[in-house]
Amino acid sequence: MTSGLSGFGLGMRRPHYAAFVDGSAPVDFVEVISENFMVDGGRPLDTLRRARSHYPVALHGVSLSVGSADGLRDDYLARLRCLVDQIEPAVVSDHLCWTRTGGFNSHDLLPLPLTEEALHTVCDNIDRAQTALGRTMLFENPSTYLALPGTLTEWEFLDEMVRRTGCGLLLDINNVFVSATNHGYDPLTYLAGVPWQAVGQVHLAGHTVGEHLLIDTHDQPVPNAVWALYQHAIDRAGPLPTMIERDDNIPDLAELLEELDIARFPALADQAQGLAA
Repeated sequence: MTSGLSGFGLGMRRPHYAAFVDGSAPVDFVEVISENFMVDGGRPLDTLRRARSHYPVALHGVSLSVGSADGLRDDYLARLRCLVDQIEPAVVSDHLCWTRTGGFNSHDLLPLPLTEEALHTVCDNIDRAQTALGRTMLFENPSTYLALPGTLTEWEFLDEMVRRTGCGLLLDINNVFVSATNHGYDPLTYLAGVPWQAVGQVHLAGHTVGEHLLIDTHDQPVPNAVWALYQHAIDRAGPLPTMIERDDNIPDLAELLEELDIARFPALADQAQGLAA
């Protein structure tokens, strides 16, 4: 899927704002959390506009809640549309999850039952969101820690969601690995079922090893197992716009750029895995 992005990017986080605002960071695009900039004006929007003058921008949301049975919020869609119109992003994305019911927002990306009923709800909400924004969106596969009863695999759900709505996918390789490990299936089976023609962007991140589960914390470097899975994905699909997410324990920009070079130059991943072996 052509998404308007190409190459290799980073999430634009506060410690590195200066390098993105002046255009000195050697990346091909930046991604920001949509909700942090859905404001009427002031410094956040000015910062994003200045970065936008140097880089294509991906808006990545965490509160659309396409899995909510009570539908989407009109005020949220209006504020997101306002941001889209001002920034003219290359990509607008969110997550396959639910975060809200009624007036309560959990601020967590909660899992869905992989059923036909949930699929119908998700597709209706995606149709409404894409109509409100006047564009195709990408939706990210989640990391999950609880397997709800369902009749579909996650990759079957994604494939049918894409077919019914025309949306694209943001494939998070770390989330594939985390969920596969937590639920005991082969991540290569997941990748074999992905509708690759719909993938418009790839996320890479690190995770934390808990007592019983892997936790998608975005506070560690990308581990070797995720790099290996990424290489498998690229071997299947060819080059895809790829970025690294780091949301906590954020290192210097130079360190993140060295990590991003592993995605740019696959031979570095082989070297890193060899050193770790």
